[in-house]
Amino acid sequence: MTEFWLISAPGEKTCQQTWDKMMAATTRSNNLSANHKFNIPDLKVGTLDVLVGLSDELAKLDSFVESVVKKVAQYMADVLEDSRDKVQENLLANGVDLVTYITRFQWDMAKYPIKQSLKNISEIISKQVTQIDNDLKARASAYNNLKGNLQNLERKNAGSLLTRSLADIVKKDDFVLDSEYLITLLVVVPNIITVHKARENKFTVRDFQYNEEEMKADKEEMTRLSTDKKKQFGPLVRWLKVNFSEAFIAWIHIKALRVFVESVLRYGLPVNFQAMLLQPSKKTMKKLREVLNDLYKHLDSSAAAIIDSAMDIPGLNLSQQEYYPYVYYKIDCNLVFFFLSHTDNFLM
Repeated sequence: MTEFWLISAPGEKTCQQTWDKMMAATTRSNNLSANHKFNIPDLKVGTLDVLVGLSDELAKLDSFVESVVKKVAQYMADVLEDSRDKVQENLLANGVDLVTYITRFQWDMAKYPIKQSLKNISEIISKQVTQIDNDLKARASAYNNLKGNLQNLERKNAGSLLTRSLADIVKKDDFVLDSEYLITLLVVVPNIITVHKARENKFTVRDFQYNEEEMKADKEEMTRLSTDKKKQFGPLVRWLKVNFSEAFIAWIHIKALRVFVESVLRYGLPVNFQAMLLQPSKKTMKKLREVLNDLYKHLDSSAAAIIDSAMDIPGLNLSQQEYYPYVYYKIDCNLVFFFLSHTDNFLM
């Protein structure tokens, strides 16, 4: 399972004590989750008003960047077609698999300088991912048009004789050409009917004009489209790999920004909190949530009360409760949920 819970709790005497306490509650006796420290550098705090406004902006940016990450991932699956089993090996972040990148997260100082304000960093990410999104739409549109035209030509040359092109079946000698009185009709007769019984059975007359130049043009067009598709395939896959990595890295940095901002707003100044990454299994999720609630309910009694009352309501899905006594954000690495059969509608 590749779902992570990114949480933070205020530092006690030291942040290490916060970490040790969480580890003791979740792993040492009950093995509820695999845990990792999540390193966030000393970012510029700014004013309270800026943090409050930025909290809402980051929530929207988080959703947008996640959608772009998923679009790039799913389009990768669509482009790979018959090699879709290789999608995961192409979805890397900084050259490593996504779980490794998240569990060993290090802030990228070169891309997102921490001397910049939090707002500036978020704007850098927004511009970067918006550009990826726009480029994806343009590249996908061009490739989908090429692919669609090729598929249309291929359909003309495949299938039953009732619908497919006859250009590669008939010959010039089969036709009476340039006659004022005669026209050649092509009749499609099922294999189970002998030709001398054709009159006794239904048969299909095909409308077909023998045109050597048109037949040649169709074949040349199919060859051209097929060659163009092969030429574009490699560069497109490489672009998708590079920009998936860029978008995914940006997304995790947004999560880090959100944890930082929310932790400062909740726990106050000076900045003193421990960010932690938990990876529960599906079976342990409910129990882990209960343990975390017991561990941190003293941080926010109103949130604890909401969760306690929710637990008493039968059939309520607790995963929909996004507010807890501790800072919490989910990171779901299951990015390719389905494969689209109609790529033309992919980026609408």
